[in-house]
Amino acid sequence: MNFSQLHERLRTVLLRKLQRGDLSITLLSRQTGLAKSHLSRYLHGAGRLSIHALDRLLKAQHLGAEDLVDLGQHPQSRVQRAELVPLVSHSSALFEPDIRPGAVRMWLHLPSEEMQSLHHPRVSSRASWRRFVAIRIGRDDACPMDPVLYEGAIAVIDRHYNSLAPYHPPRQNVYAVRDGLRVMLRYIDKAGTHLIIRPRSIAYPATLIDIAAHVNPGDYIAGRVAFVFTEV
Repeated sequence: MNFSQLHERLRTVLLRKLQRGDLSITLLSRQTGLAKSHLSRYLHGAGRLSIHALDRLLKAQHLGAEDLVDLGQHPQSRVQRAELVPLVSHSSALFEPDIRPGAVRMWLHLPSEEMQSLHHPRVSSRASWRRFVAIRIGRDDACPMDPVLYEGAIAVIDRHYNSLAPYHPPRQNVYAVRDGLRVMLRYIDKAGTHLIIRPRSIAYPATLIDIAAHVNPGDYIAGRVAFVFTEV
């Protein structure tokens, strides 16, 4: 594969991420330090990258040259690729659009095709946010949601999904809800101008949130729990 083909295949990968809403030019600019205008020209086929800029893009998206080589192969012949998801604190999951390297406790290697197949409503306010983050499930969330959640497991949160619509109806979504500086993992019901943050077990109390005027109910939601893992 020559340098021109490398350019084109990287452009293809990035455009696919942009179309899915997993990436934005603003986020890519922050990750790489490259100007948004330069990135835009490149992505629209009107510019080229230097070797240095290419390296920065590959590093920011956790890609290697072998990923771009495999892009041209038949899907059945490709080795399954992993998507890196950062395990972070509750406050990072809630408030950091682009997770700082120092905030990452470990990286989870999850099947790329499975992660990319997840659909989500487009939320313009979250377009520049890293879509998937993970947190460790503590006792405060495991007991009220037993047996759906369990202590010590890892919950992967889709931060682009803050819709109250069920993902797999009639199954209820488990949401990561903002509770001060921590994440609370619960079901959510909407009643008038209130959100009912509800545990699975009736032995634990529900929490009522008043929806402020002109505020989208989704603004109270950090995301939807997409996966739960016991081992990584």
